[in-house]
Amino acid sequence: KKVAVFLVGQTVTTFGSMLVQYAILWHLTLTTKSGVVLALAAIFGFLPQAIVSIFAGVWADRVNRKVMIMISDASIALATLVLALLMLSGVDDLWLIFLVMAVRSVGAGFQTPAISALLPQIVPTEKLMRVNGINSSVQSSLLLLAPVAAAGVYANFSIVGILFIDVVTAVIGLSLLATVSVPTLARALSSDKPSYFTDLKDGIHYIFTHDLVRWVMVIFGIVFLMVVAPSNLSPLMLVRTFGTEVWMLTVLEVSFGVGMMAGGALMAVVGPKLNRIWTIIGTSIGFGALAVVMGFTTNLILFFSLFFLIGLTVPAFSTSAMTLLQETVEPERQGRVFGFVGIVMSVSMPLGMAILGPLADIVSVESLLIITGTATVVIALVAISLPSGRRAMAAAHASTGPAA
Repeated sequence: KKVAVFLVGQTVTTFGSMLVQYAILWHLTLTTKSGVVLALAAIFGFLPQAIVSIFAGVWADRVNRKVMIMISDASIALATLVLALLMLSGVDDLWLIFLVMAVRSVGAGFQTPAISALLPQIVPTEKLMRVNGINSSVQSSLLLLAPVAAAGVYANFSIVGILFIDVVTAVIGLSLLATVSVPTLARALSSDKPSYFTDLKDGIHYIFTHDLVRWVMVIFGIVFLMVVAPSNLSPLMLVRTFGTEVWMLTVLEVSFGVGMMAGGALMAVVGPKLNRIWTIIGTSIGFGALAVVMGFTTNLILFFSLFFLIGLTVPAFSTSAMTLLQETVEPERQGRVFGFVGIVMSVSMPLGMAILGPLADIVSVESLLIITGTATVVIALVAISLPSGRRAMAAAHASTGPAA
């Protein structure tokens, strides 16, 4: 019951946040038609989260994580409410929208490591993979529902209506979370705990010296960097190769969303029986192989099918990696570790797009898919053949037991 209430609350809150993300993007696109404005929106929307994540991870190990999540959610809701009231009165300056986007990004940076570290406190270790799979499937379903809902509300009530909806969903999520009892770590209650910067230094040292944690972080960063090509450049390949009809782009995104939703559900069923390390490696190789095939395909149905399979593979990779970290890292350090995960995820994708995006105007997307896909396969194979990879596998075996 505790886990169900927590996940329902987070789902409601996430749904509202997704509505705002789509609404702000559409609003800026329609009102400015400026690529510079959209680039600034990406910076204000992602960079603050990347910057605060590692510091937020330290706080997640020093305070009650439930309280930390609630304060972050409340701050985001308050900033959104202020923006809604100002826009309702006719004030819609770009700097104000960017400021609220930055506040929301900072809030997300604080709550994300706290959420990841809180789950192992209320979920038994043997159920983590199943719960993470269910959560992944639910979050993926929002990728299908949120754009449709946002379009309907935006068309009838403009961006202000969506901002108010986000405030309401935040209140619902906070109310549900308030009913969930989450103990404060004994370390956080201790009067003689290390200083903040000592904790920060200890967390960084732990991440870079722990064989398994370091290995997972490196794989995370590389895969998120390489997966930019099939995930973000596929629409560009679609319109260049197959046509510019809107229904094609819609089917492409729906294929990916349905794949992710099915992948999360599949991991909830079979994930607990899978070896975490080999699932991470297998899905990394799968990403690469699918990207290579996409680069060679000239059939539209096959193209959609491959994008569905990529979506299917994403939850298998992410839930295996996150669960492995939750099972391996002691509770007192999980906030700092997941704060670093947040940085890796926030930086890798934009960095990959900054490199591959301009290249897509020089060489074909097909070539980029083949090159990055091949590189992903090679890197995954190297990752388990190097001494560091073998040490990571040994550490995973030791931490999760012979059954893994």
